[in-house]
Order: sequence, then C-alpha cells, then structure tokens
Amino acid sequence: MKTIFSGIQPSGTLTIGNYLGALQQFVQLQEEENCYFCIVDEHAITVPQDRLKLRNNIRSLAALYLASGIDPEKSTLFIQSEVPAHTQLSWMMQSISYIGELERMTQFKDKSEGKEAVSAGLLTYPPLMAADILLYNTDLVPVGEDQKQHLELTRNLAQRFNNKFNDIFTVPDVSIPKVGARIMSLQEPTKKMSKSDENEKSFISMLDEPKKIEKKIKSAVTDSEGIVKFDKENKPGISNLLTIYSSCTGESIASLEEKYKGKGYGEFKQGTADAVLQVLTPIQDRYQELIESETLDEILDQGAEKASITANRTLAKAKKAMGLGRVKKKK
Repeated sequence: MKTIFSGIQPSGTLTIGNYLGALQQFVQLQEEENCYFCIVDEHAITVPQDRLKLRNNIRSLAALYLASGIDPEKSTLFIQSEVPAHTQLSWMMQSISYIGELERMTQFKDKSEGKEAVSAGLLTYPPLMAADILLYNTDLVPVGEDQKQHLELTRNLAQRFNNKFNDIFTVPDVSIPKVGARIMSLQEPTKKMSKSDENEKSFISMLDEPKKIEKKIKSAVTDSEGIVKFDKENKPGISNLLTIYSSCTGESIASLEEKYKGKGYGEFKQGTADAVLQVLTPIQDRYQELIESETLDEILDQGAEKASITANRTLAKAKKAMGLGRVKKKK
C-alpha cells in the first residue's frame, strides 16, 4: 500500500476541472492506498485574503471533498493550519533551500511580475509544500502539470536533507493523471480552466445551478466546422468538451465521436451538459447536507488528530537529525 498526499487551496469553489482532474481520481485511490487529503489554507495566505471568506472557503472545500466521495473511514481529511508540524518543518525546509532555486519557480515569477510589494510567503511557498508532503512519508503525489516544478523541488529538498543529515524522508514520486488532467477554459480552450478566472463563463463551478451549467456549456467557444471530432490543435473547444463528456460518463472519446457523427454542436453540447449534471447533482445534494453540520466538524477534528500523529513523529525525527532541541538526560 502506497501513501498518497494531495493538497488543494481554499481559494474559491472548485471547478469541474478540479473534480475530473483530481477529486475523481482521489475517490478511486482511497480504495487501495493510504491517502491524506489536506486543505492547504496556509498556502492561501501568500496572497491577500478576506478572513471571513477564507473561513467559508475552507469549510466549503472540506464539504466538497466529502460530497465527492472522500470517505473519512478510508482517507485522512484535514486542514493544514490545524496540524502545526507543517509550518515547523517548513522553516527547516527553508533553511536548506536556496534563494536562486525559489526565484526560478514559474509560479513565483508569474504571481510577482509587475508587483511592487511581493509577499515573502510567495517565495517560500515551495518549502511549505515540501513539508506538507514529506511529513507523511508520501510515496506518490497526484498533481497537475502546473505543480510539477514544485514537486521536483520537493524531491530535491528531501534528497538534500537525507544526504546532509540523516535518511529521514521518503522521496516522493509525481503522478500526473492522463485523462481529464487538463480541463480547459470554456471561453479560451487553449488555457486551463481556473476558478480564479475573471470571466465566469469560462469555468463550471461544482456548486453552479443546473441552468447556469447548461448556459455555460451552450455558450462554450467551438468552431464553425460542425463536426464533433477530437483534434486538440485545430478544434480545441470541441476537444475540451469531448474530454469533459468522456470523463463524466466513462465513455471513450472515439465512441462519443461516433455517437454524434452527423449531428450538430447544439445536440452535442446538450449531451455534455447532461453528463456534467449527472455527476454534479448528487454531489451538490450531499454538500448541502454537510456544509452546516456537526458531522463535518467531527470529521475534520478526527482528521487533524490522525494526521498529527504521523506528522509529529516525522517532525521529531527531522529535528533530531538536524540537531534541534535537546536530548533529555536519563535519570
């Protein structure tokens, strides 16, 4: 059994892209692997946040995880800031990180470009991410392409620590899902779907109302050819909708191309909307049951307690290896 770790920022409601690219895989992974699913709220504060909105987003994200099928009996679901070992190990990881390698991170360059005042947390985000992963002796981290560079740094930091001090950390492998890993924007299908996109028509939120979902899919950018065919380069819009449809139903893209042969985009888009609603409706119903419940709090309390046991054990070993603290004299 392998240990899997994944963290998602509570920076807004998840999109169908987040579900198909990550959450859907998580539900399957928990059946066979030892899974830790973390709401990384400390990563969220590297950019300014409204405190009440952040708190709501944290709770909402936890409810969405559970509504999507994450089972607290099979997985550990917890909030990052409720397990102090994350920030403690993060400082230790920062101390063995080099400014040059942190400044080379693509996300740091993108988010700091053109800004007068840049948070130091934005620069030191990757060592915290490394701490998140390394605390749980993680074997595998399922991530999107945009986080691959950070994972490579995590691997480097783990190896650097092990070589310099002691063989404490498991060096994790990166896992990038092949199908549905990159759901693109409905309005700019050459760009990844993002919950922070200013154009609301470009993404489908997991909590969007059914009529809103239908409207967004029907207004999705396609082309004038009128042929339902997967061709990422020449038909990015249709290819994206085919990926969404296939990921929601489990039908192959080839069978969907055959199904809509000779039919117009209107019928195909309606079929895509129906497929999305079939997936999201039961999730939304379960979410409404959980969001204000005591059950949600109990699950998160238990998750933090369970995560802390493993995290504190790893932290103690890393501190000892680094020479921090003291060794108590035996009586």
